[in-house]
Amino acid sequence: MRVKIMIALSVIVLVILNYAVYDKEQIIENGETVLLELAPADPRSLIQGDYMRLRYEIERIFTGNTTIPEAKSSHLIIKPNTQRIAVFQRFDDGTPLSDDEKRLYYHLKYGRIRIVPDSFFFQEGHADKYNNAKYGVFKFDDKGNHILVGLVDQP
Repeated sequence: MRVKIMIALSVIVLVILNYAVYDKEQIIENGETVLLELAPADPRSLIQGDYMRLRYEIERIFTGNTTIPEAKSSHLIIKPNTQRIAVFQRFDDGTPLSDDEKRLYYHLKYGRIRIVPDSFFFQEGHADKYNNAKYGVFKFDDKGNHILVGLVDQP
């Protein structure tokens, strides 16, 4: 009986994990592309290998600013301009979004806004491709989910 329960639970876990992977693949394949401008940060971590620490220009707008909502995590509302580069509009206050606005998840850490993901891992030996990156390439789906798919140096 225990073996059957373990097998059933294993199958359930595998189905859930496969659905999560499928969902992310759908965002990558069908999502709307939006670029987030990167702010200067240490370009690479030598200790962790081929990995880049990311900071976004939108985060720098609020450095030392007291107008940040006190919620530990919430959403920023961004709107892509004609080059698909995200521009901050407002903090999410529950009002409906216009057709071209997107919700971008953030959390507060030490009084500063942090947009996730804040790191990007790439294939070993490809560091030169990303050293001059100016934008993070995000894909957004209709439900507001997003995923970082790459880094580029021009829009």
